[in-house]
Amino acid sequence: MTRILVIEDEDLIRDSLEDLLLIEGFEVITAENGEKGVYLATQRHPDLILCDVMMPILNGYEVLEQVRKDKELSTVPFLFLTSMMDRRSNRKGMSLGADDYLEKPCTKDELLTAISVSLGKQKAIDRRIEEKMDALRSSITLSLPHEFQTPLSGIMGLSELMMMQGEDLVPAEVYEYAEGIHRSAERLYRLIQNYLLYSKLLLLRSQGQERFTAPYPCNTQMIITNIGDRKAREYDRHNDLELDLVEVDLGFSSEDLIKIADELIDNAFKYSKKGSKVFLRSYITDSQWIFSIQDSGRGMNEEQIANIGAYIQFERQFYEQQGMGLGLSLAKTLVEFYGGDINVQSQEYLGTKICISIPITL
Repeated sequence: MTRILVIEDEDLIRDSLEDLLLIEGFEVITAENGEKGVYLATQRHPDLILCDVMMPILNGYEVLEQVRKDKELSTVPFLFLTSMMDRRSNRKGMSLGADDYLEKPCTKDELLTAISVSLGKQKAIDRRIEEKMDALRSSITLSLPHEFQTPLSGIMGLSELMMMQGEDLVPAEVYEYAEGIHRSAERLYRLIQNYLLYSKLLLLRSQGQERFTAPYPCNTQMIITNIGDRKAREYDRHNDLELDLVEVDLGFSSEDLIKIADELIDNAFKYSKKGSKVFLRSYITDSQWIFSIQDSGRGMNEEQIANIGAYIQFERQFYEQQGMGLGLSLAKTLVEFYGGDINVQSQEYLGTKICISIPITL
């Protein structure tokens, strides 16, 4: 049964709303002031809240602010009941996260229609989230066994050889085996860290958080240069790296920028041939920092670009890919949490260009 919380300080209106909603088959809880309303909301978790604007102790706007700060209530439909139908009050309520306004007195049909529309929107949102989670769970189920098994097999196989041949191994052979184990362990560690981070971002988004803020700006030029140089050395392609970066301090977490750059630059080297260039460029406009990564690798077709998502890997039957395909999707999600955008331009066998734009002032 759908549970509705009615917060209204006028006894006659509150009782009338309760009677009407009970007749329509809703479960109803009521509060005579904003403070009690917030308490009942946190304790009873209603499916929808009807709230007056002008009330003692806490007014409707203060109730809405407190409700939206609660993770369990952040997406609950919130309808204002008010006689203050002017643009200023409307705008204030909507900016705080209200779903609709109802002018007092309203008709039965107006009230039930507003409730139906708000509940319908919430159900649609919940359904989309669940569909995405189902797709994610399905992709994880298909990709995790292979991705975990590959590095684990390397670790177990090489360590077993070291134990079997321990007495006969020379130092150079011990180092070779240890290096192989370390590479496999790094691959497994990166896989787990990316999985945990992406799951955390999905959870935050499902709870209504859409934006990150950085306490300190980061030096984009230094971060990208360091990662570009490190990746070029890892792939033995230092002569393939081309840098054209502006120096700018960006309101972005250095940890998040490192993750984004690491994933995308690694992909650029991984999916292009030695001897072909990888270009890293950045510049600023009046309002944005632009960063692009361009390679001349195998590229993607239009369908593949449209289907970019977590744990999706293209043409695994033709190409051995390390990781779960999380890199681009993880970077895209992090960029969006800072109010930015990521654009992918790619052609099969000609390469890929990824362009990130981040607002300079958030």
